[in-house]
Formats: sequence, structure tokens, C-alpha cells
Amino acid sequence: MKIAIIGQSLFGQEVYKELRKEGHTIAAVFTIPDKDGKADLLATEAEKDGVPVFKFPRWRLKGKAIPEVVDQYRAVGAELNVLPFCSQFIPMEVIDCPKHGSIIYHPSLLPRHRGACAINWTLIHGDKKGGFTVFWADDGLDTGPILLQRECDVEPDDTVNTIYKRFLFPEGVKGTVEAVRLIAAGKAPRIIQPEEGATYEGVQKKDNAKIDWNQTAEALHNWIRGHDKVPGAWAEVDGQKVTFYGSTLVDNGTAVSGQPLEIPGAGRPGLVTKGGLVLFGSDGKTLLVKNLQFEDGKMIAAAQYFRSAGSAAVELNEEEKAFAEEMRLVWKSILSNVEEIVDSTDFFKSGAASMDVVRLVEEVKLRASELQLQNEDVYMATSFQDFIQMCVRKLRGEDGEEELVVDYVEKNVNNMTIRMPHQLFINGEFVDAEGGKTYKTINPTDGQPICDVSLAQVADVDRAVAAAKEAFEEGEWGKMNPRDRGRLIYRLADLMEQHQEELATIEAMDSGAVYTLALKTHVGMSIQTFRYFAGWCDKIQGTTIPINQARPNRNLTFTRREPIGVCAIVIPWNYPLMMLAWKTAACLAAGNTVVLKPAQVTPLTAVKFAELTARAGFPKGVVNILPGAGSLVGQRLSDHPDVRKLGFTGSTEIGKHIMKSCAVSNVKKVSLELGGKSPLIIFSDCDMDKAVRMGMSSVFFNKGENCIAAGRLFVEEPIHDQFLQRVLEEVKKMKIGDPLDRSTDHGPQNHKAHLDKLVEYCQIGVKEGARLLCGGKHLDRPGFFFDPAVFTDVTDSMFIAKEESFGPVMIISKFKAGDVDEVLKRANATEYGLASGVFTRDISKALYVSERLQAGTVFVNTYNKTDVAAPFGGFKQSGFGKDLGQEALNEYLKTKAVTIEY
Repeated sequence: MKIAIIGQSLFGQEVYKELRKEGHTIAAVFTIPDKDGKADLLATEAEKDGVPVFKFPRWRLKGKAIPEVVDQYRAVGAELNVLPFCSQFIPMEVIDCPKHGSIIYHPSLLPRHRGACAINWTLIHGDKKGGFTVFWADDGLDTGPILLQRECDVEPDDTVNTIYKRFLFPEGVKGTVEAVRLIAAGKAPRIIQPEEGATYEGVQKKDNAKIDWNQTAEALHNWIRGHDKVPGAWAEVDGQKVTFYGSTLVDNGTAVSGQPLEIPGAGRPGLVTKGGLVLFGSDGKTLLVKNLQFEDGKMIAAAQYFRSAGSAAVELNEEEKAFAEEMRLVWKSILSNVEEIVDSTDFFKSGAASMDVVRLVEEVKLRASELQLQNEDVYMATSFQDFIQMCVRKLRGEDGEEELVVDYVEKNVNNMTIRMPHQLFINGEFVDAEGGKTYKTINPTDGQPICDVSLAQVADVDRAVAAAKEAFEEGEWGKMNPRDRGRLIYRLADLMEQHQEELATIEAMDSGAVYTLALKTHVGMSIQTFRYFAGWCDKIQGTTIPINQARPNRNLTFTRREPIGVCAIVIPWNYPLMMLAWKTAACLAAGNTVVLKPAQVTPLTAVKFAELTARAGFPKGVVNILPGAGSLVGQRLSDHPDVRKLGFTGSTEIGKHIMKSCAVSNVKKVSLELGGKSPLIIFSDCDMDKAVRMGMSSVFFNKGENCIAAGRLFVEEPIHDQFLQRVLEEVKKMKIGDPLDRSTDHGPQNHKAHLDKLVEYCQIGVKEGARLLCGGKHLDRPGFFFDPAVFTDVTDSMFIAKEESFGPVMIISKFKAGDVDEVLKRANATEYGLASGVFTRDISKALYVSERLQAGTVFVNTYNKTDVAAPFGGFKQSGFGKDLGQEALNEYLKTKAVTIEY
């Protein structure tokens, strides 16, 4: 069809683009005149495509159509008018002109909320259902026949912005295009609007938006959110108009304490709390307001009400002054009508609109990626000086209610300055260990100390557990709704991503991980893990269960999935941050609090992670990090009566000890990921190139310090020699060296004791008669570098055939051609069952083998391919319980059955 689009804004632009994709001809676009030299988005898009654009200031004069305007419209010859979003009055001479008439998008379920501000009124009236209507225009005000409607639920804390972005905008664009499709097909209905239930509300203005305090909390909440952002619900406070923004309903089972704020007309004073301003409805229930705006335009966090006047200006250093001048240029480019940007220049009084806010936030991100502004921040610092002060405080980490004090160790390394906390993290603060005890963490690349780290004692464990218990039972974390919990975890993942290079550098220094691998896997997968579990927070559900009952009683039984409480997590040294993420993300998503002990030899990314949880806004006590000895800290966590769950990754020997302690102390729930001797079976019909490449990865990935590393390769006899030769060629190509060098394949082993163990392991293999083809020695250079080893002629009774090396040692054994069941028997002849693998082109054989391998994970024609959505865990003495995937949540939840007779 030949269509005229009459309207404006991003919504109009998207409808225009979609109609063109559908193959319609856009005869012309009619939109509003340029504002301050800027064309509307719809106009810009159409002009780019060469479509005629008309920018009439008005269509009517003194209630009558302007003939010249109507003539210009008629000249385009449109068959249909589409009005996706139009703020102008369009005369009936235009509405009725096209062959198919005119259709209009309206953001309510007509006949309810006719007129302007329909979204606002949907919220003000507390409608449980919202939506939009595409209707045929007539000479009434939003009274024409309905063509199409779509509805959605209105969430309790929806605002105009959230419901518009979630549904009214994306689905509205689709619905408008669908309406045109129906018209083109001759199937568009004309359903007369009923008058029953019809409402009309006009434009809300500031004078009409004053809050009437004689209402329930829910009605007050609806009034405030319905006026957020424009025109803004207000009340008189301390003799001036104060506008309220960011309202949410509050769990009324929670006792609230704060500083009273007298509000004329309110039944009782509000309370300024650290979360915001708590207000009381006439029913005694409460709501929380996040932000307040004064008559001069200044907006503050409601929690800062009594401190807003006294905040001292921050003195800028040279780097911050340079940033301020960059921002001055950005402001000038946005506020092009302003001659000079001075400290007192007000962003909005100078003509900025909501789209300019979005642009400003994005411009800041381009210039300071670590500074993640929200649109809300701009509204709260409207003058240039306030804006710069706010940005600098955020960059310094001083924007929170309480400043986080961090005693950093700074190092210039890897072309950056890294800042490492080195103390215990207990109850939201970095603190020294009891008695000031410390130890040195060592860089395995050169064997030299990185820094002193606080060494936790039993008293520190008790303090951390007490803080975690209070946070769970009394703090805001235990009362937080799951969606807000998810938002915090998402924010944490975003902060980790902002610090990704720093975290990867610390990981490389502290554990010897190759930087490129640390960036992609150690840190990259950690970020993915937190994002994955953040999405689960509001999807943890129970079930309803039909039960038998004695008549005439009627019963309802349902289950609740509840967090366990204080959880202890003890992690190993091979993937310090990733192992933290695998367990902690699920633990927090389920709603628990955590006390975590990192490996004593690799504590630094864990304490950096603690800093990021504080920066993300996690309440005090939710996350506690205790570097220290397993024999002291791990043992106390196992024994502690207030710890209700312990998750451990490490050796089978220690896992057994932990399990016993947890049983004796208070029958803690336990999940264990323990040792492994993962078999990899390579059949002669495999893709040899892939088998060699993945076989190398299965053993040497992360220097062999990999819980699922292939501890033993079974190679079918016909290809054994060829496979061995290819592997030796690849091993010779491996570059061993500084993990921060981007060309390094293989860094140092994690610590000296482990290096010595690997050397001894290889010596035992040689002594027992296995053939060592390469490596197996400490390389003659500073640091803990080990020459990767390859053994063959390994028999089933040998020590190296049965025990895990946990290092870059490839153990190869032959098996007879075609003897599938025999090699399976040999592969399963181990007390471990963490992972396994098979390479073959025969899918039937692959399925047969994978079905019979006794391991928690089986890789077929690949290896090491773990994903955050797939459960991970072992069988037999490799432990029980799962990390990752939905199943991991079960490790941190308890199920309660509730039966009601009614």
C-alpha cells in the first residue's frame, strides 16, 4: 500500500522502518518541526531514505483545517494514514481522505483511558491489566472502532518507563504493523467501542499532581509512579514543593527504623532510611521512595535528605580536571544553543530532553568505561558542576552511603595499574586478621612474593559466620525480593566485566594462568556464571501436590523452595575466580549468605571479588572472604554450628574429612567436587587431527591443573604410534614462559609444592617401567616451570595409571583393536568418576561408550567444553552434588511442604 505516516519520535521511526521492510511504499512523512535545530528521529530516518518529509507547525487554525496544508497532504496520494504517535491535531479532511482511512496507536485498552497520558492513568488507577489499541480514527477523541488490541500484566512496581519499554513500545510497533497487514489483506475488523467502562482523563499538570495523603499505601504508590517522571507527584516538605520519584511497595512484615521527616497532611512522619524515604498510607502499610527533587530542579537520593546540604565539594586532581573538560565539550555538543558551559549551566533548563540524557550517559561510557552512569544519575545532578562532582565521586568509589575503605597493594604490570585488596572481608569491610597475622602470596612466574595477605584465624571465622547469619536472618538481603536480588547479581557481573583485564592480570600473577586463558575462561566464564544465575533468582518455584485426605476434609499441599541460610564455600587453587563463581553464584541466587575460603596460595582474585560485591551494593554480611589455612579456617567452617551448608572443591582425601566433620557437627548439607582420573578413549576411526588437538587440550589445558583433565588416554592399537608421534610434535611447539606474554601457551605451575609433586610423580612412573618420551623435569629458570611430560607403555597396575597428577602429564595406554568392552572395563576401573571422553566417527559406538562410562560428564569428539547451563559434578569418589545449570540451585535450597485444610 501507499502509506502516509503522521507522527514523531522513536516509536514512529520504528513503525516507519518496519512498514518499509514489509514492502509498503511510504508516500510521505508528516512530523513536527525541528526543535533547537534538531530534526525528529522519524524525519531523520525518512530523509535518509529520500522519502518526502513535511514539518507543519500546525494543521488547523481556529478550529479549521489550513487549506494549503491539506492540499500538500492530498498531493502525496496516500491510500492509508498511519498515526503511530502523534501530538498534533489532525483535521478530518486528512483523516478521511485516504481510500482506507486512518489508523491510530493508543497506549491503553480502549475505551478505558481515552485522551492524553493514558499510560500514566493506567498506573494511577492501579489497573492490573494494561496494553494498547490500534483503532480507526473518527471525529471523536479516541472513540473510533477498534481494529486490534493487545494486553499485558501491569507489575506492582511498573512505571511509565518500564511498561513502555517492556511491552507498549516493542509490541506496539509489531501491533501497528500487524494492523496494516490486516488492512492490506482486507481482513481488518471495525469493532465499535462500548461506552460501558469508558473513561476519559486529560493531561496531568503539576498543579494537579499534589499528593493526597489520606489514601492507602498502594494508592499513594500508584499516584507517585503514575506521575513519574512527568509531571511528578509532589508534596510540601519543609516549606517547599518536593517531588517524589522511584516508588516501590514495601514488605510490611519488616520493622522500619530511620530519621523522621514531618510531611504536612500525612498521618504520620516519613522515615529517611538508608534505602530511601519510607512513607505510610492511611492503612498503616508502607511504600519506599528512592529520589526527591526540589523546586530549584536539584534531585537527590531520598536516603541523603538530611545530608544533602552539607556535602563538601570534591577537589579534582589533574586527570579528573581533564575528564571535566572532556565532559564540558560533550555538554556543549548536546546543548548547542548554549554559548558557554559554565559550572552553573543546568542541563534541562538549557533545553535537554530525555533522549539527550541517554546520549550523555553513552558519551560518558565512551570516555570512562569504568563509570557506569544510569539515566537517573543525570536527573540527580542537573548543573554541570554537580554532574562533574557526581562523576568524580563515582570514579573514586565515594558515591555510596558509606565509603568502602580499601588498603590497596598497587602494581604496574601488564600495561596497567592493578589495585589489589589484601585483607579479610567481613561484614562489608576489609579488616586485618585476629592478631594482625599475615602471610606472603607468591608469584609462580618468578617465585617472588606479590604481597602480604591477612591470615584468618578461628575468631575471624566466627565473626564472618555471625555477620552472614545476621545478614540472612535480620538484614535486608533475607527480605529482598528475588528480582531485586537478581539485579544486584547482574550489577556484580557488569562490574566484573569492567574489571575483566585487571582480574585476569591478578589471576595470571597469583596462579600462573596464561593471561589470554584467564581473560576468556577464568574471568570470562565467571562473569557468564553470575549472569546465568542472576536470571534464575525469580524463577525458583515450588509445586502444588494432590494428596489423599479423609473426607469431608479438603486439603491443599504445596512446596516452598527456600534458601538454606549461611553457606560455607571452600575452593581450590587451579581456577581461583571461576571456582568461586561456580559455587557462589548459585548460592547467592538462591538467597543464601556466604563465607568463602579461597585457596591459601591464590587469595587475590577472591578479595578483589569481595571489593566488587561492595561496589555493586550487596548488603553487609552477605559475602565474606577469609584467606587462610584449610586446617584452621576450613576446619572451623566444617565444625561451625551456624553454617548449614558447605560446598567444597579439592582432593578426595580432604573431602572425606570435611564430610565427616560436617556430619558430626550439625549434619550440614554437603556438596563435594573431588579428585579425578578421567579416561579418554580414542578409537582408530576418529578424526585424527581433532583427536590430537583435543587430546592435547584434554591434558595440557591450564597447565594440566584442571579437575577434568584426561588423566589417562586409551588409544586403539592401529593408530597408537601415529597418535603418539603427532602429540610429541605438538608438545615441542608449545611455548613455555611468562603467562602475561600473549604468545605463551604454558605458564608456571601454581606453587612450589605442586611442582615438586609433579617431578616426583614422573620419577615414580619411570621407576615402574613406563616410557617417558619427553619432559617431566623442573625447567632450569626462575619460577615454578615444569617441562610437560608424555608417558607411554603404561600398564593398569602402575601408580601413574591410577593416581591423578593434576599437571601437564599425558599418560597413554594401548588397547586392542575392536575391543570396546575391554577398554570400557579398564576405563571404569578407578574409584574416580568426574569426567571422561571418547573420539570416534561411529555415532552408535559413541552412544554405547558414553552410556557405559561411569563419570558425571562425558565428552564425545570434544573435551573441556563446559557451559554455565550444563550441570557439572562427579560420581564415586569424585564426589556428589552439582555446580552449574539449574541443578546447582538444588545444592543451596531446601524444600518445605505446606499442607492446609480448608
